[in-house]
Amino acid sequence: MIPLRILPRLFGRTRRTWPALFLQTAILVAADSGSPTTVPDLAPEAAQPAHWPVELHVAGNQILRPDGTPVWLQGVNVVSLEFRVHGDHVLRAAQIAIDDWRSNIVRLPVKEEYWFGRENTQKDGGAAYRELVDAAINVIANRGAYVLLDLHRFRAPRPEHVEFWSDAAKKYRNHPAVLFDLFNEPHSISWKVWRDGGFVPQKETPADEDAFLASTEKAKLDPGFDSPGMQALVDTVRATGAKNIVVAGGLDWAYDLTGVAKGFALENRGGNGIVYATHIYPWKTGWVEKALVLADRYPIIVGEVGCDVKKMSFIPADRQEDPYTWAPDMIAFIQQHKLHWTAFSFYPRATPIMISDWNFTPTPFWGAFVKEALAGKTFPPGRTR
Repeated sequence: MIPLRILPRLFGRTRRTWPALFLQTAILVAADSGSPTTVPDLAPEAAQPAHWPVELHVAGNQILRPDGTPVWLQGVNVVSLEFRVHGDHVLRAAQIAIDDWRSNIVRLPVKEEYWFGRENTQKDGGAAYRELVDAAINVIANRGAYVLLDLHRFRAPRPEHVEFWSDAAKKYRNHPAVLFDLFNEPHSISWKVWRDGGFVPQKETPADEDAFLASTEKAKLDPGFDSPGMQALVDTVRATGAKNIVVAGGLDWAYDLTGVAKGFALENRGGNGIVYATHIYPWKTGWVEKALVLADRYPIIVGEVGCDVKKMSFIPADRQEDPYTWAPDMIAFIQQHKLHWTAFSFYPRATPIMISDWNFTPTPFWGAFVKEALAGKTFPPGRTR
């Protein structure tokens, strides 16, 4: 566990990215302690296909049901499977997100290392972890909602991520409730490497969760790696016969979609379509130029979005916006353009937090706004950043 109070000593004041300071994984658990939760989770459920939602497909800039009617996907990120082998209240959180908060989609971050049983505490080849992912998908699908299965990695895809999608896509091939979020937050690469792959030099200092965890475990940072690129991940999914919608985040930690608009769009190659993802936090400006640039051509999902009352040392003082003004304006922007969205995070210790405890009490500065929006409240137009 890495307490919030020691982060400035770990990272200093030179970092300029959200993951570098807060490190949604590293803040919580540098390595899975395996300690049991004190509150029992929901019991696993058998799959109930009769209750599953219908398969979706992309047409133009909309996500449609088989009868051609549009669907608006709105929900939350249920996190912990990307930083704990055993998860933490995953099934209960998924159930509450749907039944009480009225989400119709849950973004479920996962980690390929755990999926294949490669973490040093795993002795079963990842079987228990995969069973837990299965159980989470059942909880969500059995309630008629969708799952955005997110490979929660950073910088650029690696060969092991091709391996993951080859296996996971076979497992959930054409499951009507499951969409594939191919790679969490690409950054610090060119658009050509983003799409087509190529050499990615390794930075000397950790700039994201993956690099931070490697450094804390005293792993030797390699000089760089050859990325297969995002198109290879799409092709890997399609090669399994999986038609599931795939989601691809842009650059700048998945915020910037301008390169897609300028000729680096991915090829779908036989599936139900591609949705592009943007992640928006309070220091990101240019919402229209960076996030809406594709909205007339493709569906857009705001895969991560949120705000916090904590002041952040890596952001200039004049950009330290009050979440009580940012949150309603952001939600109004999402509603105005009918962007699909999954708020971050439905977990009381992974900032920006939507809940303050395992009673799922909404935080007043973020969770309360999200819960109202998911319940159908329309927010009046606000200021676009």
